[in-house]
This record gives sequence, C-alpha cells and structure tokens, in this order.
Amino acid sequence: MVKSLGIKTAKIMAVFSVFIFSILMLKTISQYTSLDKTVGFLAFKQQVVNNPYWMAFFYIHIFSITLCLLAGLTQFSAQFLRENRSLHKIIGKVYVYNILIINVPACFVLGLFSNGGLIGITGFLIQDILWAYFTIVAVLTIKKGNIIRHKNYMILSYAITTTAITFRIIKNLFYNEKHHDYELFYGINVWLALIINLLIAYFFIRKKSSFIAEKKHSLLK
Repeated sequence: MVKSLGIKTAKIMAVFSVFIFSILMLKTISQYTSLDKTVGFLAFKQQVVNNPYWMAFFYIHIFSITLCLLAGLTQFSAQFLRENRSLHKIIGKVYVYNILIINVPACFVLGLFSNGGLIGITGFLIQDILWAYFTIVAVLTIKKGNIIRHKNYMILSYAITTTAITFRIIKNLFYNEKHHDYELFYGINVWLALIINLLIAYFFIRKKSSFIAEKKHSLLK
C-alpha cells in the first residue's frame, strides 16, 4: 500500500513537473515565431542560420517537440487509459509519428551541427538513435500484445523526449558564463541530461515491476 502510494505520488509529481516545464518551453519557443535569426539559441548558431535546410529542420523540431511532450503525458495515467482506450491509441500514434517521421530525422541533422564539439555531437546523435529505438520497440511490443514491455519502452522513449527539459534545468541552474566554457558545458550537459533521464526511467520501471511482482505474490497467497 505504501509503495503503491509512493509510485502514484512520484507519477503525479513527474507529470506536473513535465507539464509546467512544457508550458515554459512554449514560452521559450514563442520567441522563434518572429523568424529572427539572432534570437535565443540561434544567436549561438550564426555559422549555420543562413543554411535553409538547417533552419527548416530547426523550426520543424522546436515547433513540434512540445506536442510530443504533452502527448506523452496522457499516456501514463492508468485511469485515462481505462476510460479512453480509443483516444489513447490516437494520441499514441500522434506521439510515435511525431518522433519517428518528424523529430528523429530533424534531430539527426541538427545533431551533426550541435554545439559542444565532438562531445555534444556524439551525445545528441546517441540520444536520437535511442529515441528511435525505444519508440520502435514500444510499437512492436504492443503489436505482439506485450503490454508491460510496451509501457516500459514508452517510459524510456519519453525519458529521451524530456531530455530537452532536463538540459534546460541544468543549464539554468549551473551555467555561469564567467566561470564556464560554453562549448564544454554544453557538451557535458547533453550527456548529463541523457544519463539523468534514463536513470529516472530505470527507477520508475524497477519500482513498477517490483510493485506488480509483489501484488501477484500477494494474490497467490
């Protein structure tokens, strides 16, 4: 009972946090609607802002990623899944298609020109590969009827989706332009966001698996 309450509390806190930061990201993204090539992140990418292909992928990514974040939130509510199975499938398809058709290709191109030098580039490309892998496996497992593995891989997929939030939290909390080299900090931050999110996902999966195992054991007594 205590573990169940703890898992539910952790879920609620995680969902609330992601929702709040998704809204804040919308505010950040809104600055790019002006198409000004010197605002926000673009101020650090002046060497590529005149490349129409890079800019196209950049706008595709930033204007679609929030949809991924918000769509993913609805997929982890047991009550929502029970009461809205059809809607769950529709939102799930939006999430999957958004990632595999739009964001994975866009982020691969953006990753090749990432800040942070080789550290940042490899970090972003590995994130992109894991994002595609976890999402594809989540789809394949549900097609085979393996709900538990599907949920676990969706958690891992969403962990990659939310690295954008973790990245910004770390940057806002710890980056100081007077004491840190921007390129080095950026590259390390890419890896930190990935590792932290995967560890949190692993924690949720382990706790959930432990709770299910204990519940089954108690029913067999």
